[in-house]
Amino acid sequence: MKIYILARPNRKNGAERLLQAALERGHDAKLVDYTKCYCNIEKSNPEIHYDGKVLEKPDAIIPRISIASQSYGSAIIRQFEMMNVFNTTGSLAFLRARDKLRSMQLLARHSIDFPKTAFAMETQHIDNLIAMVGGAPLIIKVTRGSQGVGVMLAESKNAAKSIIQTLYSQNVNIMVQEYIAESAGADVRVFIVGSKIVGAFKRQAVEGEFRSNIHTGGEGKPIRLTKEERKMALAVAKNHNLSIAGVDLLQSDRGPLAMEVNAFPMMNAIEQVTGKDIAGSIIKYVEEQVPKKPKRDKVGV
Repeated sequence: MKIYILARPNRKNGAERLLQAALERGHDAKLVDYTKCYCNIEKSNPEIHYDGKVLEKPDAIIPRISIASQSYGSAIIRQFEMMNVFNTTGSLAFLRARDKLRSMQLLARHSIDFPKTAFAMETQHIDNLIAMVGGAPLIIKVTRGSQGVGVMLAESKNAAKSIIQTLYSQNVNIMVQEYIAESAGADVRVFIVGSKIVGAFKRQAVEGEFRSNIHTGGEGKPIRLTKEERKMALAVAKNHNLSIAGVDLLQSDRGPLAMEVNAFPMMNAIEQVTGKDIAGSIIKYVEEQVPKKPKRDKVGV
């Protein structure tokens, strides 16, 4: 099977690990820098060019698109979709997940519980915005970001107002979110492939840091998910139409809360912590799905 892994090279995005897994399973696989692809958009003859020639049509693509080039990356994925190539992460699905506000609205639409959330581009009524999520301490997030970047903890109302006003002055869209104190700087990452949970671990922030992301120094350990956590994680991935997803949950006094969904979750940490072959699971999923008719994205938003 011919598989292209669409990714920027040398970005620690898991692309090399996927390439290794695909080659080990006997596939004709290679990394393709999607930013160097260019397209011929022609009636009934969509093409993608790479290195000065037409890129041979593969059986499947596995995208790993960066935030910095997500608009162009989504266009390249759409071109492959027009060519009826199997794709592990659809162009609409990953943009839906990358936009934190859009993602939260989708969770609310499907009655999935998550921390109280408010959003605004700019408002003179910051006190009311803060009150909507229960007051300080609270979390402030930019609506686009990953790996903990753009996530801030405001421990007091005055600190919250100062951060919000600063972001407004830079024309940054934000979300204000309830702080779940009992989670104590920890969250649960659930890795989903297809409709199956293939791994999970708990991430704990280091002392002095509230973000549990491994990229910010968080530490991970294996965890056995509860029935409610499994059900919620699968529902979040399904409602975003993501066949591959990293779903982040908070453990709260009122049960699990969905915090975030990642369309291109990192694999190194969860493979190291759990000892599971996550990349191999993704390649196996591709093998199972390529012969089937592609499914339409029916999420609608």
